[in-house]
Amino acid sequence: MELKERVEKALEKVRPSLRADGGDVSLVDVTEDGIVKVQLTGACGGCPMSTMTLRMGIERIVKSEVPEVVRVDAI
Repeated sequence: MELKERVEKALEKVRPSLRADGGDVSLVDVTEDGIVKVQLTGACGGCPMSTMTLRMGIERIVKSEVPEVVRVDAI
C-alpha cells in the first residue's frame, strides 16, 4: 500500500472524533521526507485548541500507524 493511502487510512481513525465536534481533517499531501500536510476544516479550522488536536491527536495516531511519518503540519 502506498504511503499516502496508509496515511489516509490512519486519518479515518481520527475523523469520528473530529466530526463529533463539528470538524474534520483533509489530507493535502505527503512529502517524500515523511511530512504530512493536512487541512483542518469545519469547527476545527478556527478552534483555539486545533494545535493540541493536531499534535496530540492527529499526529500521534498517524505516526503510530505509519512509522515513516516524521510530522504532521496543518496548512
